[in-house]
Amino acid sequence: MNAPRPAPAPIGQTLLASGVIGEDQLRIVLHEQRHGQHRPFGQVCVELGFISEAVLRDALSARLGHRAVDLAGAVVDPAIIALVPAALARRHCLLPIGVDADILSVAMPNPHDVIALDALSAHCGPGLQARAVLAAESDIRAALDRHYGYHLAIDDILRELETAAIELPHDGGERHPVMRLIDALLVDAVKNDASDIHFEPEAGFLRIRYRIDGILHPVRALHANHWAAMAVRLKVLAGLNIAETRAPQDGRISLTIAGRPIDFRLSTLPTLHGENIVLRVLDRQRAAVALEKIGFDISQLKAVERMLARPEGLILVTGPTGSGKTTTLYAMLDQLNTDGVNIMTLEDPVEYPMPRLRQTTVSEAARIDFASGIRALLRQDPDIMLVGEIRDVETAELAIRAAMTGHRVFATLHTNNAIGAIPRLFDLGVPPGLLAGNLVGVIAQRLLRRLCPHCRTLSAASADEQKQLGRAEEPVSLAHPAGCPECGGRGYRGRLPVFEVLETDDAFDELIATNAPVAALARCARNRGHRALADDGLRRVIDGSTSPAEFRRVIGSSRGSPRHGTEA
Repeated sequence: MNAPRPAPAPIGQTLLASGVIGEDQLRIVLHEQRHGQHRPFGQVCVELGFISEAVLRDALSARLGHRAVDLAGAVVDPAIIALVPAALARRHCLLPIGVDADILSVAMPNPHDVIALDALSAHCGPGLQARAVLAAESDIRAALDRHYGYHLAIDDILRELETAAIELPHDGGERHPVMRLIDALLVDAVKNDASDIHFEPEAGFLRIRYRIDGILHPVRALHANHWAAMAVRLKVLAGLNIAETRAPQDGRISLTIAGRPIDFRLSTLPTLHGENIVLRVLDRQRAAVALEKIGFDISQLKAVERMLARPEGLILVTGPTGSGKTTTLYAMLDQLNTDGVNIMTLEDPVEYPMPRLRQTTVSEAARIDFASGIRALLRQDPDIMLVGEIRDVETAELAIRAAMTGHRVFATLHTNNAIGAIPRLFDLGVPPGLLAGNLVGVIAQRLLRRLCPHCRTLSAASADEQKQLGRAEEPVSLAHPAGCPECGGRGYRGRLPVFEVLETDDAFDELIATNAPVAALARCARNRGHRALADDGLRRVIDGSTSPAEFRRVIGSSRGSPRHGTEA
């Protein structure tokens, strides 16, 4: 008689034995379980940021002996998807992924969910036996949307609104159509990869627009009568004063959409026709991008890594609002984020929480501005500091003096290009002698819309385009947008960054110390192989990633040779 198979060790012990978590983290999770409705150990670990869902999936697979699957890039036969109705799949968070003889493989976050397996068996009947395969819950929910599609029934809700009372019910019932409409619009914006949602009241109607890939797109126009109740709903979600309509307010909404946490930063502003409300969509998972995957080419990446290896100094990231500066800063901080350093940030506001970072929000109510915040941070024994934005001479000088005293300081500044950061600091009032030797480097960036790979077209470059590319004698084919269902008819899908990386050295510091003109700074940088922002953008045009029109919209036409873009 075979001996019974020993029971697997608890998942906490498995993670501890493999070194994924430590004793202290184990105790924290167990305490959270005891006081948090006994949620699964692995789920609590993920929520606290101790491990990723992928690590949990692999650990459970090894512990339980179930095969694990990564659904991020999986393609499932539509005939297999059709075996399980969407309602059943969504209710129990499962996805059919394959059939072998009479075995139906189903991806599930918990392979021992008896209720889900019984429901699946009852639907499939005796001819098909379900077999669970491990997958991350967020991956399953994203795959459900991908394979089954999603239906938010916004039109149905609007039709219901026409016959329902406009006022919100006193009992706060979640089934009121206004509440479901707001929820549906928020989910719809996230599904469409919108970065901002604009609710704009006009004289007789409400305009709703999404900012997708940097461009505002109208999505709905509703009767003005609906706006008062919708605004109240948004304010309630953000914890704002619903009675205040004559002063600006700011708040935050946190939701879980498609299995991942999404934050919405809400801002209200009184206008002629009512309160204008804008929500910034903050997807924490999108902020976590590895430095090598951020979009630098090889030479730029090596320069940035050399800058990060310096034990002290100031690194600036420049660009307009919405150009991806925060993502780049967090990618650099993530590379430096270890147990051996103390990283502290001062932001307005904190957009993406990150483990181990001590993150502080600038607050007028708490009398914390950037200047006073830097002084407070310096008393917290930091190794690395992030200053959200340099706006005045006091903040600039404090950041530079922090860099002088052995700290690595990261900050943002609004300039058109990397070299322009130096005269901008001088304009603020920073003495040249203070800046020289303490500025490690400057990264300037923009975001260009990426051409949809399904519909982009090629055509011969015009004479002006060839001249701009520096290939006047060589025929060149360039890509252009067309529009298809995959990109919503826009011709573009997603965005890609272009960079200008300026790394300082002794010769450059001498020019800074003497307050040399911009032309001299640009000439020195160019002699060392510096590539301007326009050069990196033209590289993206040549390789077909974006179009000449998009390059001109974001970066503009370079004056003269593109190699002289830093002098423009």
